[in-house]
Amino acid sequence: MKMTLAEIARVVKAQPLSEADGSHVVTGLAFDSRKLKPGMLFVPLRGERDGHEFIPAAATAGAVATFVAADHLPVTTKLITLVVPDPLKAMQQLAQYYLLMKVNPKVVAITGSNGKTTTKDMTAAILATQYHVVKTPDNYNNEIGVPMTILSMEPNTEVLVLEMGMDRPGQLHALSTLAEPDVAVITMIGEAHIEFFKTRDKIADAKMEITDGLKDDGTFIFNGDEPLLQERAKKITQERETFGLHPENTIFAHSISGHRNHTEFTVEAWPDLTFSIPIMGEYNVVNALAALLVGRKFHVKPEIMQKALAHFQVTANRTQWLIGDVGEQILSDVYNANPTAMKAVIHDFSEFTATGRHIAVLGDMLELGEQSPALHAGLAEALDPKEVQVVYLYGSDMKALADTLAAKYPADQLHYYPLDDKEQMTRDLQNDVNHDDMVLLKASHGLHLETVLSALVAGGRA
Repeated sequence: MKMTLAEIARVVKAQPLSEADGSHVVTGLAFDSRKLKPGMLFVPLRGERDGHEFIPAAATAGAVATFVAADHLPVTTKLITLVVPDPLKAMQQLAQYYLLMKVNPKVVAITGSNGKTTTKDMTAAILATQYHVVKTPDNYNNEIGVPMTILSMEPNTEVLVLEMGMDRPGQLHALSTLAEPDVAVITMIGEAHIEFFKTRDKIADAKMEITDGLKDDGTFIFNGDEPLLQERAKKITQERETFGLHPENTIFAHSISGHRNHTEFTVEAWPDLTFSIPIMGEYNVVNALAALLVGRKFHVKPEIMQKALAHFQVTANRTQWLIGDVGEQILSDVYNANPTAMKAVIHDFSEFTATGRHIAVLGDMLELGEQSPALHAGLAEALDPKEVQVVYLYGSDMKALADTLAAKYPADQLHYYPLDDKEQMTRDLQNDVNHDDMVLLKASHGLHLETVLSALVAGGRA
């Protein structure tokens, strides 16, 4: 972005600047003083520490100006100051102005309890074959990340693909009304954040907020296999299209063939084509269907979408296959976890052939609230000692699953470790795993099973 300070001050309704100050050109924004480059505007946000404390560091880094919250005056700094009621809201106002008035790309907004990042990556890969596309980096999907993504757009951006996350009611409403999407996508409704929402119905209500800013001539694309979405979609007046595995959907997949490093499938809409995605799982086929519907909406030919899906880049820590230091195959999926995703990954993992054993290392699924013990125990239905021979369980709530599995797993095939015993679990696992075994690592990111993964890959075994 490039805007003068005078234009920025007008948009965010900051105090008027002098002609000399207002003529300065801002080349970007940053809320982390360590990521500032000369010519940028600093946005001091309130977090664990108040961002206003870092205004001196922003000046040293070469910032040309800074937002300052009115309740923090007076501020002593050599930087030009734009006084606003709330720096975060000012950044959001500026992002909406830049999006709608300066660049004006088509906007695709994607949310869901699971699969939104993968769907974002697939969608961007398809659209990039025909358009200049910008997508959400990493998981910049909240009230800070979305405006930052918008403000990072180049002026020639034609399509902006935004991932939108939420952990409370109203969050998606704010993001959707900020971005005013042309296409809104919901991948699925799971149990993520059920601690705060209590029921899947309320999660569905919150996810539907992504349609609140949908343009009048926009399109709502959603998982038609989910009754909670079917019911709520009836209230949407814009065009609606669905994807899934059932024939009633706008497009649906069949002939799904899973492999370790890719999954093949066909789509009824294009019966002569076989699609392939470089990741495992029927659930990722469903994500691909959402991306295909978006691509068709943007008039990308199916043969081109086929090639784009076959080579799209998967975001790190999501269903990655790695080789451990003694030669074992490791399926790492340690970025996030909820019961629906956990069962799906265990199912796919158990179907891969191994000359040795299938070993599942499962950590707590967070933010499940009072239902957490029951939801963890419910994973038992996905685990069979004939298919997954050894289970390592880690975390407070995994105790409920350990107690349930004790009825069908021999004691020497079931291992449970509380939160303060990760190092012991890691050592035991290292000593247990053989070169012909296949290992699954799956947990919420807060359990940090990536440290266990590093130990298995790096070695150092007893």
